[in-house]
Amino acid sequence: NLNKILNAQELQSEKKGNKIHDEHLFIVTHQAYELWFKQILWELDSVRVIFQNGHVRDERNMLKVITRMNRISMILKLLVEQFSVLETMTALDFFDFRDYLSPASGFQSLQFRLLENKIGVPQSLRVPYNRRHYRDNFKGQDYELLLKSEQEPTLLQLVEAWLERTPGLEAEGFDFWGQFEVNVLKGLEEEFAIVQAKPESEEKEDFLSEFQKQKDVLLSLFDEKRHEHLLSKGERRLSYKALKGALMIYFYREEPRFQVPFQLLTSLMDIDVLMTKWRYNHVCMVHRMIGSKAGTGGSSGYHYLRSTVSDRYKVFVDLFNLSTFLVPRHWIPKMNPTIHKFLYTAEYCDSSYFSSDDSD
Repeated sequence: NLNKILNAQELQSEKKGNKIHDEHLFIVTHQAYELWFKQILWELDSVRVIFQNGHVRDERNMLKVITRMNRISMILKLLVEQFSVLETMTALDFFDFRDYLSPASGFQSLQFRLLENKIGVPQSLRVPYNRRHYRDNFKGQDYELLLKSEQEPTLLQLVEAWLERTPGLEAEGFDFWGQFEVNVLKGLEEEFAIVQAKPESEEKEDFLSEFQKQKDVLLSLFDEKRHEHLLSKGERRLSYKALKGALMIYFYREEPRFQVPFQLLTSLMDIDVLMTKWRYNHVCMVHRMIGSKAGTGGSSGYHYLRSTVSDRYKVFVDLFNLSTFLVPRHWIPKMNPTIHKFLYTAEYCDSSYFSSDDSD
């Protein structure tokens, strides 16, 4: 099988009787990308299965999830750096064999589209490719695979359902959200009183202006209708309850039971960042090699790719925006004894870890 991989580099220029040296580098680099994409999909699918089957409720499986998500991050870091190898080739070197590549296109990487779908890039926010739905550029089995991936639960949806189960959100229990809103309102009143006590001056006006901006931002967090409106526009991705859970984990991340969930949220942001960096490096390389010409597959090349480097393609954008709602630590609700004990206790304990002699 290794021989199949090592002999899979067929130079189109050589077939046409005009062998171009750098085409080999181009082919090997792209094949390496596809192999790594395959590994990423392997890891991602396994994580999705853990979430789908409810195994994530057994908190021992969270380490497995974190390990695999971090592995995806490490692979993406490698892929971001891999562009530097291609950049050892000049635009003129690429031009020598570029025509032999048509109609192939970097857009036609099936595995990268599967990766986007399985992570949760919203179909409604995709930039049209040559004014067509991205799926229409694939045929046969590839088309069916993409369609199937769109119908499966995405990582975003699975993480959302997991966040909605965050302990401490229950109104009849700790009621983190209710207490947090009370504390924020009280804190804002105290800050307003401090600003009002200042002598009349231009500086005071600036303080009042900044205070009003901060107040509007924080109070918007408790406006569920506004959240739903932003959700419908694609500016937010997580449900209102999931957002509450994410913020609670963010605030209480030092508690033993929230440490691993916080690491998972961090890992999800890392993956989003690295995919954005990959797209950006791809844009820069394409611009360097072909300028603003059409791509080899007939796409708008640089201009199309540049449009994909935006928050439209950032799946876990809500996690990044949590920093918008940072408040002083003393505004964060103090845990009652029940929730404090709960966050110190593992949810699941497997009796197979203990011998019968230690059963008591």
